[in-house]
Amino acid sequence: MKNLAKLTLFFSLSFAGLFVAAVLLRLLYSWIDLVRFFPQGGARPGEDIAEAVWKAFPAALYLAILLVLSYTARRNIPVPLSIIGIFVLGCAFSLGVSLGISRLGALQPVLKPVSPLEGGPGLILSRLDNAMILLKGSGDLRSPRVVSIPGGPLIYQEMPIGPNNTILDLPALAFVDDTPWFIRSVGIDFFLSAGELKGRLEDGFFPFAVYAFSLVLLLASLRFLLELSHWPLANLFLGALAFRGILALETFLNAREMNVLIDSFLNGRLPSMLITPAVFSALAVLILLYTLLVRIARPGRQDD
Repeated sequence: MKNLAKLTLFFSLSFAGLFVAAVLLRLLYSWIDLVRFFPQGGARPGEDIAEAVWKAFPAALYLAILLVLSYTARRNIPVPLSIIGIFVLGCAFSLGVSLGISRLGALQPVLKPVSPLEGGPGLILSRLDNAMILLKGSGDLRSPRVVSIPGGPLIYQEMPIGPNNTILDLPALAFVDDTPWFIRSVGIDFFLSAGELKGRLEDGFFPFAVYAFSLVLLLASLRFLLELSHWPLANLFLGALAFRGILALETFLNAREMNVLIDSFLNGRLPSMLITPAVFSALAVLILLYTLLVRIARPGRQDD
């Protein structure tokens, strides 16, 4: 009972903290994205809070389960209690978030549209190594301009239309995105996961619940990875790699081409909305069987 209370408290605090942090980071990124681009034809609307919550939910769920699995391994909480407790708590928080998001749809966008950026003659816009000097300011998209492109001479466009001329889009302001591809790929996969969860909830509560529950079960079943060695940090790193693989697998299975291929292989015996949850559940059952067999094969290693 004491272990269950500790598990519940740690999961609740971890999920809440990660979830709030992810939502705030998503809203901050949305604001930066608003002011990062030179507006053409008016301001862009901000991202509403419901959309930000959806995009933050998968990251919070993955990270919270990973941290709690590591916690249960370090505290020697019994494996059955750990897996069952994380599964129940993960499902409960998933349902709570989905119900909360459904109540946020009526809210107005949190971020107000930014006013267009203004600049007088000589305004320099740049991105990476490209630069554009507007000779009449930002108010006229057909303003004469001088364009600098790396490896070439300066280009003067008195009227950037007509033969051999194009209206060059006003470039982004000088914010350089140096994010490594690995980090960006994780963000893309989380974005796709959020879109899948959102789409399933829009289709109905049952498709969302089946998908979310099977995903939580698969993540919770990886407890054995967090006790492979005597170094908790190394185990946490292995768990993070495994979770990254599941996130990539989720994106792979949800691709339309893969759904069509698997559906044709099954000859329509399984509804398309259940294909990915079925794969998740099958993998979770195999991992749980492996964990059980390892426990039986090593009777000297008992949970506290």
